[in-house]
Amino acid sequence: MIRLLSRIVNTLPLSGRHAIGNCIGEVSWLLLPHRRREMVINNISNGLSLHPQDAQVIAKASTTRFGRMIIEVFYQDKLNLNSVNALVAFRGREHLDTALAEGKGCILATAHSGNWEMMSAALCLNGYPLAAIAQKQHNEQMDRFINEQRRAPGAEIVYRSEVRDMVRLLDRGKIIGLLMDQDAHQKGVFVPFFDRLASTPAGPAAIARLRGAPIVPAFIHEVAPGKHEIIVHQAVRVAKTADRDADIYATTLQLTNIIEAHIRQYPSEWFWLHNRWKTQPPGCGR
Repeated sequence: MIRLLSRIVNTLPLSGRHAIGNCIGEVSWLLLPHRRREMVINNISNGLSLHPQDAQVIAKASTTRFGRMIIEVFYQDKLNLNSVNALVAFRGREHLDTALAEGKGCILATAHSGNWEMMSAALCLNGYPLAAIAQKQHNEQMDRFINEQRRAPGAEIVYRSEVRDMVRLLDRGKIIGLLMDQDAHQKGVFVPFFDRLASTPAGPAAIARLRGAPIVPAFIHEVAPGKHEIIVHQAVRVAKTADRDADIYATTLQLTNIIEAHIRQYPSEWFWLHNRWKTQPPGCGR
């Protein structure tokens, strides 16, 4: 059914695809359970210090945008260099080029903000050797479909793996794409995120420290219907002192601050539909 829907949608012009995406998004907002809706509004209200009514406007925009994102994922296997560059512009691309020129690969630190799948496609079609670290979907057929769409532009898909596998990717000069705004539970580093402690993946800092690889924060946001911009920041370097935990904590905090600043600038494009803020367990974090 998804493949059939994808084929039908892809026969439409950009304006038609965008309109369908908006309709899907509006229906998703209406069908969102009340408990989940309240959680999103509370997350935004607390994180951005907004009145609940203002937070609801952002909450709705954050939820409905997924309709457009789904339609854009459907279209990824039709993209080529010319078409993707007509949809996606780069700002700060030189930072990524400089990091890769070191010959150590690099880690691309990003978040569930904007259409991160489109960012992957744009990078691959522009010749960047991206290996995306993915989480396997519960539905096997849906997992296969999503990964086919990701691979079509040229991405190498690697399921969540051990550090040694990511090190091998770096040694091959790959860009390892990692989403840093996921709950790492007790294995994470607890750093302030919107003034509350959040368990944050330590992997990017740990791997970069191990291999001396640069970490390049990069995000994508929508500038117009169907049009996007990728913002690439200067590389972050991990110190290598006698205190490994302190090095990893400092870098994870720096990256989290960059992510938070981006979300504050584009709050309606972040995935507020979860709760990463938890009480710090004893012995976790720094």
